[in-house]
Formats: sequence, structure tokens, C-alpha cells
Amino acid sequence: MSIDPLGKGHINDSFVVKTKEAEKPDYLLQRINHHIFKDVELLQNNILNITNHIRKKLIDKGVSGIERKVLTIITSKDGKLYYFDGENYWRVYRYISGGKSYDTITPPLAFEAGKAFGEFQGYLADIPEKIEETIPRFHNMEFRLEQFRDAVRQDAAGRVADQHSLIEAIESRAENMCKVERMGREGILPKRINHCDTKVNNILFDDKGQTLCVVDLDTVMPGYVLSDFGDFIRTGANTGAEDDPDLDNVGIDIDIYAAYTRGYLKTARAFLLPVEIENLPFGADLLTYMQSVRFFTDYLNGDTYYKIHFSEHNLQRTKAQLKLLQDLEDKHDQLKSFFTLEKLYKYEN
Repeated sequence: MSIDPLGKGHINDSFVVKTKEAEKPDYLLQRINHHIFKDVELLQNNILNITNHIRKKLIDKGVSGIERKVLTIITSKDGKLYYFDGENYWRVYRYISGGKSYDTITPPLAFEAGKAFGEFQGYLADIPEKIEETIPRFHNMEFRLEQFRDAVRQDAAGRVADQHSLIEAIESRAENMCKVERMGREGILPKRINHCDTKVNNILFDDKGQTLCVVDLDTVMPGYVLSDFGDFIRTGANTGAEDDPDLDNVGIDIDIYAAYTRGYLKTARAFLLPVEIENLPFGADLLTYMQSVRFFTDYLNGDTYYKIHFSEHNLQRTKAQLKLLQDLEDKHDQLKSFFTLEKLYKYEN
């Protein structure tokens, strides 16, 4: 048996456990970050219910090779979904061999990712078990603005005086950016089970570029589909880096945007309401704005949440995200055109 580190996860620590016996599978061992996921019991029950439901859907469809297309949690001898060693919480999955993840994105991969996340949401649209929030108010814009305004008032790091233009950039958009919560309260937008971390590296692909499995299920919880759509666009369709020091590099990649939209609507259109489809483009603006607010809030608080590599790192991240938001706003009409009825029909055929 061998145990080797896997990946560069920012939250949990992962290891591949290879049994070196042909008749036995390999395993993925993870140390759960219980400082972020404070209720490990709730977290693990969520994941068990989610994976069991998806597995049943795959069986009903007659899909082959199911063990490679949905995560399998390994329970302990006493039936627990995790192990606590007195200091850390651990869990084990069956390892999906032969799967590849990507950090960079191409239009073909964006199309497949869109299909995968749309299908994932569709599978969970009728899950009977209640899925709980693993991080309360994670994608709630009103809550994120409360945190931001508290940071401005407290000025813990003495940085507010030099940042009035950025504060104004955030406040000038604040009312519009909270419309999703208002639409939810008015019963216009339904809450669904979302992935809440729709980055391309949270999908495993086979060696032909076809989707195997959606992974990293810790943040799967109730939310609005706009958030899942928007977070992929924010992370996958940016021509620059999330913290790019050269703002001229930052903008929206139209080809990636179009490909992801086409893939997502191919699988998600069957269960989405017209009002959800109509507002999907706003989801990209919203999640980009939200991340700008979160980075800037942390900067004003003295960099207490995100790991930084230099003193102005969170400020640099904030400016890069706001530049992406500006480009999304400037290209609003062009991006909105991907959601016309004529083009939606083409996505189905």
C-alpha cells in the first residue's frame, strides 16, 4: 500500500491510497477542513444523500460503469461516514481511476462542463432528502454586503481612507446586485440544489474529453441556479487570471461563454423556468461582483480569510474582478443574445 498527496486543494487535504492488489480498488483519503465545514455530520450526510440519489438516477437510465460516474463514500466498520482522530476529521471515497481534471479551459471542455453541471442540477431537482447548507449564506449577496459594510465601518487595518473609489464602485451596484434575494422572497425564483463551486477542475473527464463525474461536493446545497452558472463564467471564461496584475489581460472570453451556455442549456433547459433562463446572464455579473466584494472585504479587514502572497494581494484580486465585471457589463447585449428563443432551440438540436 502507498499513500501520496493529490492535487492542490485550497480547503481539504487529499491523498491517493493505492492498495497494489488487482482485486481491490484504490481510495481517496481526505482530511476535512472543519474550520470551514463546521458540522461534519451534516456535511457527510448531505454527500451520502446526494451520491445515493445520483446513483439511483444512473441505474434507472441503464448507465454502465456507474462507479466511475458518481462518488462512493466508504463507511467505517461502525457505519460512520467519517473518522475523528481527536484533532482532525477524515473521510474516504472510492478512487475514480483514469479521470482527468483541468485547470485551463477550451470551448470543447466548456461545452462538456456545461452539460455536466446542468445534468448534475437536473439529477438533484427531485431529491427527496433535505439537503442542508454546509456554509450558511454562502452565495447570499445581502449577507456579503453586510460583511463589507461592517469592514468599512470598523476599518480594522486602516485601509479605508485610500479606497473610496473602490468603495463607491461596490456601493453603486449594491441595490441591483441584491435583486436575486428579493426575487426569491417574492417567490419568483425557486431555490434548487446547486454545486456552488462550478469550476472546471471540479469535473473529472475521461481520456477522450468526455465527462465522467462531478466531484468536490462539500458545497452542494440550496441556492439559485444563477450562482452556479455565474461562478463557472467568472472562473472559466476570464481571459486573465483571477488576480491578474495587468488589467488589460482581463475580460470575458466570448467563445468559452458561448460554449458553456450551449452545453448547460442542453441539459438544464428541461427543468429551468423561463425566468431562470432569462436571468442566467445576470448570474455571471452577480458572482463576479460577489467575489470582488469578498476579496475587498478581506483586504479591509487585514487579510484574515484568503491566503495572500503579498500585502496588496486581495486588493489586486478585487481590481481584477471588478475589471471582469466591467467587461461583462459592457458586453451585456452580446452575451444576452445567446439566450434568445431561436438560439435556445438550436441548443436542443
